[in-house]
Amino acid sequence: MNTDTETFASFDPSHYLNTVEDVAAYLEAVIDEYDDDPAAIARALGAIARSRNFSQIARQAEMSREGLYKALSADGNPSLATVIKVSHALGLRLRFEAVA
Repeated sequence: MNTDTETFASFDPSHYLNTVEDVAAYLEAVIDEYDDDPAAIARALGAIARSRNFSQIARQAEMSREGLYKALSADGNPSLATVIKVSHALGLRLRFEAVA
């Protein structure tokens, strides 16, 4: 009987988002995978902000660090204005495309 067990660290995408191209690809993948789920997008923006200087992102988004952390947490519900401000602070622009 084999009693060896493997343990794995939880995956944190913030460790792999090194370029703005990585960030854009990650966001596109999250939007596609989670069918535009606002909570998934907020979590993704949180991971992206953690991959950068979170305090600087908060300042550029005109928010407190704590407020931004809460807005982009798993339980957060950021406004569209917050999403746009964070996107701009990350060097991204929100775009829409026709799907029908």
